Amino acid sequence: MKNTRVKGWALIRLALTIIGKKGLAELKKASLNAENQSALFLRNIIEESKDTVYGKERNFDEILKAQSVEEFFEAYKKNVPLNSYEDLSPYIERHKNGEPNVLFPGKPKMYATTSGTTKEPKWIPITENYYKDVYKVMNQLWFYTLIMNKPKVFYGRTLSIVGKAIEGAAPDGTVYGSISGIAQRDIPNFLKVVYSAPAEVFKISDYKARYYTLMRFGIEQNITLIITANPSTLVEMQVNANEFYDEYVNDIERGTLSSRVKIEPEIRSCLESYLKPNRKRAKELRELKERHGTVLPKHYWPHMQIVNVWMCGNTKVYCEKIKDSFSDSAVFHEFGYFSTECKSGIVLTSNTLDTVLFGHKMYFEFIHESEIDKNDPKVYQLNEVKKGERYCMVVTTAAGLYRYNTNDIIEITGFYNQFPTIKFIQKCNGIISMTGEKLHERQFIDAVRTVEKETGLELNFFVGFANVEKSNYSFYFEFQKEDVTQAEAESFSADLDKVLQTYNVEYGDKRASDRIKEPETSLLVKNSFEKFKAACIERGFRDGQFKLNLLMQDEKRQQAFKELIKPSPKA
Repeated sequence: MKNTRVKGWALIRLALTIIGKKGLAELKKASLNAENQSALFLRNIIEESKDTVYGKERNFDEILKAQSVEEFFEAYKKNVPLNSYEDLSPYIERHKNGEPNVLFPGKPKMYATTSGTTKEPKWIPITENYYKDVYKVMNQLWFYTLIMNKPKVFYGRTLSIVGKAIEGAAPDGTVYGSISGIAQRDIPNFLKVVYSAPAEVFKISDYKARYYTLMRFGIEQNITLIITANPSTLVEMQVNANEFYDEYVNDIERGTLSSRVKIEPEIRSCLESYLKPNRKRAKELRELKERHGTVLPKHYWPHMQIVNVWMCGNTKVYCEKIKDSFSDSAVFHEFGYFSTECKSGIVLTSNTLDTVLFGHKMYFEFIHESEIDKNDPKVYQLNEVKKGERYCMVVTTAAGLYRYNTNDIIEITGFYNQFPTIKFIQKCNGIISMTGEKLHERQFIDAVRTVEKETGLELNFFVGFANVEKSNYSFYFEFQKEDVTQAEAESFSADLDKVLQTYNVEYGDKRASDRIKEPETSLLVKNSFEKFKAACIERGFRDGQFKLNLLMQDEKRQQAFKELIKPSPKA
């Protein structure tokens, strides 16, 4: 058995090294001239799409007539406005209904869904070329970087947590689902053997059952690599492991999958076909509990090499919660900046949080954070940004997103030759994302208005705050009726929470999996906003320039509202 494993590992390492070195060489060569690579990529996209609906509307033919690189970039900026998803959604709807050649030639391979700024999710088109160049080819480079950093990373199994590959279909039959699920489904056959659980696990609807099943398969095996974007997932998996540890051991001993776990019958039948009794591993796990009491990943996965997760922005809070649970052999490797809309780069080493941008795979523009709110902000090219400065990133991809505003603030941390390296700082423009939910202020406001209509309870003022440490939201309400009780306010919050889950698919997912906890509720004193504003003006704010977002992650402002909470009635 040992020789077979070493032989299999040697083949995996050889294949990934060959493919990875090719991808790394391509990246290195391209990064030697950022400006030319930007122009080359953009010109290819404009050329390919000049006869599409969008290409004709935005004068792609005229843009291509530009001679110099500077003229070309300026012509693109002049003819193509900065776009939000809402600006591009009418074109995407035409694709969804079967019309080809709207944003790009032909039709998309699939759609990836994610939360939008309204109650409708975003449908992000993924073209065949974009999928191949950015996900398949660059993912193989990503695996190679893991080997470069920890040569034994594939000596054991990989616990990879992705979304459901196929969730449904657009009106024309084009599928939609998780791009991470699709990418894992389509990995080369030689790599499929490293995964600890069959792909059917990700078809389980119930989150608790899905976590249970992932850990039931994983805890039996020697896991040396974990791949999951958000570290909050690891926190919840450990909670699951603590709750069901004895059940896992019994399942492993008998070769079963607990009947207490809610799994669709056809999926259960498939998963059970992979299982067989493992009394030796069950005995080891029982002894671990006797020895340690609370059993942690460092106990049942002592040979862990890499935990590949986000560590920038708010996610670092969750990393700190889970890091000490892993063995000293494990390193935490930054997953890198990416979103459903764009997989923008790669982190090359485990001792950095810096993502090297794929300047040869998409076109990047940058708006300095000081100009984000301007109607006509100055736009910087890939070769014009400065280390240490923060920008809002704008991308053009091969999947129909033209000058797409990501609403993400990133910091330029340095350069890989001429390609910038970046780290994610935060969402901007009223978007909160503690654990990937991307909850928009507009969604919050619309949800409050919906609950007002449903309950008949009207508000004079309301505000919401994200609590990263607690992984929940705090809602503060000033109702028109001054006799609204705390219990009624909490019921209002519960209804609001339910509506938000329907308005924002990511928020719904995180609530269902308990990565976002139940909200907290507070009643505010009368004229709370006026009192808050008066206090701010006393501290030097200008009355005419005073603004307040209704959804924030701001401890100082939250503390100010805590001081405006209505006193509890005396018993």
